[in-house]
Amino acid sequence: MPTTLLTNWSKEIARFAPDLTAHVYHGATRQQSLPDVADIILTTYGMVRSGMEAFQKNSWQLLVLDEAQNIKNMSAAQSMAVKKIKASVRIAMTGTPVENRLSKYFSIFDFTNHGYLGSLKTFTEEYPKPIELERNHAVLASFQRATMPFVLRRVKTDKSIISDLPDKVEINQYCSLGPEQAALYQNVVDESLRAISSAAEDTIKRQGLVLKMLTALKQICNHPAHYLKKPDADPALSGKAQRLLEVLAQTLESAEKTLIFTQYREMGELLVPLLRERLGVETAFLHGGVSRSARDKMVDDFQQRQSARVLLLSLKAGGTGLNLTAASNVIHYDLWWNPAVEAQATDRAYRIGQHRNVQVNRFITQSTFEEKIDAMLQSKKELANLAVAAGEKWVGDLSDKALSELVKLG
Repeated sequence: MPTTLLTNWSKEIARFAPDLTAHVYHGATRQQSLPDVADIILTTYGMVRSGMEAFQKNSWQLLVLDEAQNIKNMSAAQSMAVKKIKASVRIAMTGTPVENRLSKYFSIFDFTNHGYLGSLKTFTEEYPKPIELERNHAVLASFQRATMPFVLRRVKTDKSIISDLPDKVEINQYCSLGPEQAALYQNVVDESLRAISSAAEDTIKRQGLVLKMLTALKQICNHPAHYLKKPDADPALSGKAQRLLEVLAQTLESAEKTLIFTQYREMGELLVPLLRERLGVETAFLHGGVSRSARDKMVDDFQQRQSARVLLLSLKAGGTGLNLTAASNVIHYDLWWNPAVEAQATDRAYRIGQHRNVQVNRFITQSTFEEKIDAMLQSKKELANLAVAAGEKWVGDLSDKALSELVKLG
């Protein structure tokens, strides 16, 4: 599992299976060898990669991967190390089996049912190409028939599975660009499109320039200070920042708790002082640089203390595995452009144990590429249930004309 989930799993085992002994194998103080007496060993993908010999010399009754998308890349050392562990039964658990490409599904299936889908080359020709490129529903149906017998899928909207889960309401919060934002946005668009056009013969360079432009535009839509690397974020300069303060003020008045997700650590670090100065709210910020003990304290405080009203999380560090059911409001300050990843983050609050309706606010900057990309993704919902989302890389393949239409204002 990811490091962030070690404590969560320890607590869940103690609660639901107190007769089992669980040992956490992690950290600099760990023993070099695995303990002889333990029903369950809890460890991380990083530990398996760096100390694979300790795990590979044993034959395990059961090997479970949580957040199994961590082995989505077949050639990664982490994936290869995990797959070398001998086990009678293998289970992969994930809410995002396919984050960007259907081929990522292959690696997870290769772990649970090695050889069933043939070689990666054969699989790619048979399924991803016709499904992703041609939107072939017949092939999609064939793929589902081949894989569904091995998939136990829980859909939260199915009341026959979870009858007591409350409703989830999603609201798009459309934010306007401020004058400085609009000027910055247009300047980046003009300069970037010129550079992209001049790199037409170099596909890799061109795709890199496109992704660089998208990152810059996302940062500008978040706040000019994010893009300009300034330490202070005046909310008057950003439509998103203003809307965030408005939405949070309402939830604070209602004595409700809120999760705020951003994919950028820099933006989170701008929001912490902003919320303190404008709303008098002290918020912890859970990101990849926070130690395990500090993360655990942040989660416990948010879940247990009434005064901990807001928790800010980076999407990568806090978007999976955590139980944050004290929150009944979720704000996506910037979108990942991947419905599965976004849903996983929302599900930190909308999960078993949640007894209140959950309101999800998706912040989208109006008349910019954010609004256009979201509309494109929403129009392709027929594959969303398979978690096939294009992410951002597909934008790099657009023609200069199509790219210009996507990013222009208005």
